[in-house]
Amino acid sequence: MNKGTLYIIAAASGTGKTSLTEALARTVENIKISVSHTTRPIRANEKANQHYFYVTAPEFEELIKKQAFLEYAHVFGHYYGTSRQAIEESLNAGFDVILDIDWQGARQVRERIACTTIFLLPPSYAELRLRLEKRKREDSQVIEERLAAASSEISHYKEFDYVVINDKFEDALLDLQAIIRSHRLRLNSQTAKHNSLIQELLKNI
Repeated sequence: MNKGTLYIIAAASGTGKTSLTEALARTVENIKISVSHTTRPIRANEKANQHYFYVTAPEFEELIKKQAFLEYAHVFGHYYGTSRQAIEESLNAGFDVILDIDWQGARQVRERIACTTIFLLPPSYAELRLRLEKRKREDSQVIEERLAAASSEISHYKEFDYVVINDKFEDALLDLQAIIRSHRLRLNSQTAKHNSLIQELLKNI
């Protein structure tokens, strides 16, 4: 069985990362979104064990001690982390996995496991502010905090393999699909997937 590929998609808050990763998982076969652990409260539109594994801070800190996370971070007052075991099981089962995390998490993962990294950029600072305000999930103070952090987060785009600008949603989704498709057409992936065909075609040489 051909082992799956881990894709990291990172962006500043409000860039549209979650919507794009969900659309990518719906439109590309054999790919799934990693479900992270978090200590933040569940939101009205979310489901436990589907959007996140919701745990308490003491439970999260115990998992840190057990080295259960491939990466983790403390962001805007809450912990977020990725289960090492869950990622490895999915990859070994042949699934590609999308990891929706920030640049700090991406840096941690790159040090521990092979992955392909993608950074999303907003089309402008003004549009980023507008998107954050339209979400109506945070008060004005939190929005200002996220905007203040955005430039610092975006400054790390050079650490990633690909950069996609999320101006028009459909175009950004096509760009992400193209990255996945091109990666699956690489020599090592095609050789592993189609070894029997290749051997048949070469038998008379």
